[in-house]
Amino acid sequence: MTTLSQDELKTLVGQAALKYVVPGEIVGVGTGSTVNKFIDALASIKDQIKGAVSSSVASTERLQALGIRVFDANEVAELAVYIDGADEIDHQGYMIKGGGAALTREKIVAAQSRQFVCIADDSKLVKTLGTYPLPVEVIPMAAQRVMRQFAAMGAQARLRLRNDAPLVTDNGQHLVDVTGLQISDPLVFEAEVNQWPGVVTVGVFAFQKAQICLLGTVDGVRTLTF
Repeated sequence: MTTLSQDELKTLVGQAALKYVVPGEIVGVGTGSTVNKFIDALASIKDQIKGAVSSSVASTERLQALGIRVFDANEVAELAVYIDGADEIDHQGYMIKGGGAALTREKIVAAQSRQFVCIADDSKLVKTLGTYPLPVEVIPMAAQRVMRQFAAMGAQARLRLRNDAPLVTDNGQHLVDVTGLQISDPLVFEAEVNQWPGVVTVGVFAFQKAQICLLGTVDGVRTLTF
């Protein structure tokens, strides 16, 4: 039996997501390597949609390069569907997102959408969230204090760097990555951390959870509904 590579699994779920795109509508598009496969697949039906709302500069550039019109989120009242990946997803559809540093805009677009379809390979499915480092977007002046708050919870937090300097998000903020967590109640955790002064967005997606997950497996695409 031929084993599909992780890249091939991403291609499979990216193509499978096309059936959730509503013809004549504007589609919400996430960020990341799996979403890039979806964007490439979306180009094959671009004449059937009005365009997209994108969650990052990188996705916007890829969409536009393929001839897909990108709308500002403020121009669109509601989206039929948002397609995005996840760093982790549990069996209730709660996720950790933000490995690609776009978590705030991803959460905004997800909140505008009637349905969230997560596309991922089966390595992302977990029993409890927290193995993957949790990204938290913070206002720079609050970074050290937020990191101390996580340390008080028994977790380890570090500033995400790029070229030996703090990574700056599309929103001009910094990211803290947190390890050593077991997030047994994602709704409570998200609500609590989002209240910390200086936190822009925590990368737990519980209030904007997935309703469907298309999971790439060795046996093909497995559909989970939540």
